[in-house]
Amino acid sequence: MSFFRMRLILALILCTTLVSVGSTYFDVLAHKHVLRRELVRHSSWLGASLQPAMEQAVSSGRVDAINEAVQRLQRPDQTLALAVYTPGGRLLASAGPADVLKALSFDPAEKAIRKNAEVAVFGHSDDWQWLEDSFPLEDAGQLNGVMVVVEDARFIRAEGNAVWRRSFWRIAAFVVLIVAVTLLMVRWFLMRPMVRVAERLRQVRMGNADDHEDDGMAELGFFKPLAQEVETMAESLIEARAAAQAEARLRDAGEHLWTAERLAVHVRARFGSSRIFVVSNREPYMHVRKGGQIVCEVPPSGLVTAIEPVLRACDGVWVAHGSGSEDAAVVDEFDRIRVPPDDPRYTLRRVWLSNDEEAGYYDGFSNEGVWPLCHIAHTRPNFRLSDWEAYQRVNERFATTVVEEMEGSANPIVFVQDYHFALLPRLIKTARPDARVAIFWHIPWPNPEAFGICPWQAELLDGLLGADLIGFHIPLHCNNFLATVDRVLEARTDREHMTVRRLSHLTAVKPYPVSVALDTVKREGIRVTRESVGLRPRPYARQLLRDEFDVSCETLALGVDRLDYTKGIVERLMAIEQLLEDKPMHRERLTMVQIAAPSRTRIPSYIQLRQQVEETVERINQRFQTARWKPIVLIERQCSHEEVDRWYRAADLCLVTSLHDGMNLVAKEYIAARDDEDGVLVLSKFTGAAVELRDALMVNPYDTRGVAEAIHHGLEMNREERRTRMRRMRRHLTENNVYRWAANILDDMRDLRVENGAHAHLGPASGSAGPEAVHAPDSFGYGRGAA
Repeated sequence: MSFFRMRLILALILCTTLVSVGSTYFDVLAHKHVLRRELVRHSSWLGASLQPAMEQAVSSGRVDAINEAVQRLQRPDQTLALAVYTPGGRLLASAGPADVLKALSFDPAEKAIRKNAEVAVFGHSDDWQWLEDSFPLEDAGQLNGVMVVVEDARFIRAEGNAVWRRSFWRIAAFVVLIVAVTLLMVRWFLMRPMVRVAERLRQVRMGNADDHEDDGMAELGFFKPLAQEVETMAESLIEARAAAQAEARLRDAGEHLWTAERLAVHVRARFGSSRIFVVSNREPYMHVRKGGQIVCEVPPSGLVTAIEPVLRACDGVWVAHGSGSEDAAVVDEFDRIRVPPDDPRYTLRRVWLSNDEEAGYYDGFSNEGVWPLCHIAHTRPNFRLSDWEAYQRVNERFATTVVEEMEGSANPIVFVQDYHFALLPRLIKTARPDARVAIFWHIPWPNPEAFGICPWQAELLDGLLGADLIGFHIPLHCNNFLATVDRVLEARTDREHMTVRRLSHLTAVKPYPVSVALDTVKREGIRVTRESVGLRPRPYARQLLRDEFDVSCETLALGVDRLDYTKGIVERLMAIEQLLEDKPMHRERLTMVQIAAPSRTRIPSYIQLRQQVEETVERINQRFQTARWKPIVLIERQCSHEEVDRWYRAADLCLVTSLHDGMNLVAKEYIAARDDEDGVLVLSKFTGAAVELRDALMVNPYDTRGVAEAIHHGLEMNREERRTRMRRMRRHLTENNVYRWAANILDDMRDLRVENGAHAHLGPASGSAGPEAVHAPDSFGYGRGAA
């Protein structure tokens, strides 16, 4: 205890001294600031008084007259030095100490010339300190030169030293007084409660945090926040220990998993000094105002998870639409900001769009035209000339921005995201032929007949074929794309190598099924932590959700979607209704929670869908609900990652019944969340995920009774079969996670660029040569031969 007291005393002395010194330091800074401001004011007044005479001398054009004016106007009692320069930076005349004049920088004078206004800058050299105040000199409105007034600023340092000397004894007295009072306070009021806190923390360390409560705990009110923090730290240590054990097991088993760290190392090794530029409509970080303060938010997006490690590794640039209400308030003069906020590692370049441009490019052409065009959800696409013109303008603006950002970068790599920027690859490639350009199309690609609805199909295809690499989720979409090119453009396709040659440029077309980050090490730590304090994950999460949302049920089904007509939400609700009709045993036992995040709320079809979903939920609930139970809970808001993760872990069954989807990551997120290796996934066969997740229960979302039967089958499935299926799907995600997806695309970009340049391995590009690719079953007739 005596050692503790000694350390406490030393700590108090140190802290008090630091606080006092810090306070004095800021006093000195404030005093110096006042002196600097006064000196600037004096210099400005003096320069203004000298400026007319100097302008008259300079306007004469005679060097001797200028030199005479400088020598006459420079007075040691007023200025340290005086100099006159031409607009080009040549010294015309000067007076004052030679070493000061030699140390002067022309930058402030140059800035004054550019601004045509006074510019004052402090400088120093050796023992000299000065204020350099530059004044532009004019003759009849024409810039003739610049006058530099140099004021001696050494007295500011002397005044600061004087303040320190006066403050020394005051600081010493404060230190002694504060230390003495604090020690008395500690001895009288804190030592006994501190002993009780120590006992409390010992119990926490031993795992008995809820035991050994006694009457003296009332004295711990002051220390309860500290005790809570220490308990949290103890849980974190348990989690870290479990994580280390899990990582050791992975190494022992010889598993080589892709992680964010491995992806970053891989990118540095493969690409060296090449910079990577990512382009997307949605930005990875947005700034909004909450409670009177500007806060940074991370929009929900799996893309950020995959791409951020790449940009962090190479100090890349992410170009995106600045959609946050306060985005413009935090960027620099070039519309850039370093992110992430807590550890800036790469640059976010924001592009601004007007309301009309956003309505035409995003709501109009992208989401009322291309989106329904590429999804077979029986929603008619709308193509308007004004929307197409806005789409072209926005793509051109993004292309200009990307080219600006690439300036000075050798062999840049550009990774464009999604259907919002179909024209961008060609625009970038035209401006920078040395750039390696790839675009990933995150939605399905329809057959040629369906895509032919678009009046500007040729322009979209030509824009896409400016890329060196085009990525889709599954081979079927690649085949449909090649078939569309065959029908619309004059180009040579090679089905064997999956390439297209147009305008002497070769483009590779390959499938890259996007995935999620399944962090087995982190999940292992979380599971051990919860079990160590006696909380089994699923029952604990289930009870929490019941308390929070008043959901009382034995089994829980879950749907997580954007409110979009392609997601089959209404069909899913009707399947729940069919199940309750056909299998009454599930009444008052099964509740379905549907999370429906509002999306594209300005588009009429989405407004109608929201009304239809709400009416369907209300009708089914009115039909079946009782006083203590209802079959459907609808959550119409954007839920955080943590909220959705809790629902995933609590659900017995997850329903993904999309009418058509490029991939649908909800299916993979559900599997990633199930570290208990339990739960059932009911998956639409019309999603890209269905190609990979063969252990899910496959359904046709249009078959209402079939979906109901699959739900019943999933709820009745025995635990061993559930765990076997989930284990296999989790193993697939572990080996094929989002980091591997990014690595595969970037590796192919690097290799394709080298091979394209040498025309290697690609072979003759004869039209439609090579075998027809095999089409996946139940493909809506989107294959090459579909009519």
